[in-house]
Amino acid sequence: MSAQLSAILQDPELSQHLLSEYQTRGFVTAMAAAPHLLDPAEWLAYLWGGDETSPFTSHQELENYANAIVQIWNEARQALLSNSWEWPEGCELDDKELITPATREFAEGVLQGWQLARDDWETIMPENSQDNALLGGVLLSVSLLYDPESAMAALSEQGAEGLAQFEEIFKAIPPMLCGLTQRAQQLTENQ
Repeated sequence: MSAQLSAILQDPELSQHLLSEYQTRGFVTAMAAAPHLLDPAEWLAYLWGGDETSPFTSHQELENYANAIVQIWNEARQALLSNSWEWPEGCELDDKELITPATREFAEGVLQGWQLARDDWETIMPENSQDNALLGGVLLSVSLLYDPESAMAALSEQGAEGLAQFEEIFKAIPPMLCGLTQRAQQLTENQ
């Protein structure tokens, strides 16, 4: 976890305008997984709701924030491409709530980031392609973690042993996300 980002988000003036730490990490991970590298200047404003004006009071604060974001992006991109990406600390399963709030926020951030890169994904992994099935599986799994109560109900209807199934989904996300990122990179290199 980026200590720099944590420190910035502890400022109550800023934290009310910015995505939470785990939403941010999820969003940035989605950007790092995207098939085409998107310049952070194109998506940084989404981390504070898309407003033209950033919530930072000085250029230095904005620069520190941007540097923390780029550092997380670099770490996530390298981990995804080297098959070593893992859930951030704090993202885990929970006996009572199924998942920790951090896991839910991370999943929410990934889904928000995916929306931003959606056209790129749909271009390189068109509908009815094998690759599209991989993309769909990853998105479905992340969606299940974002809304675990609905997921558990759906799994129970299918006769699945909910919690065990849920644990499998949670554990499968890191290798699925790495595989998806690597496949996207192959496809874009071959274009």
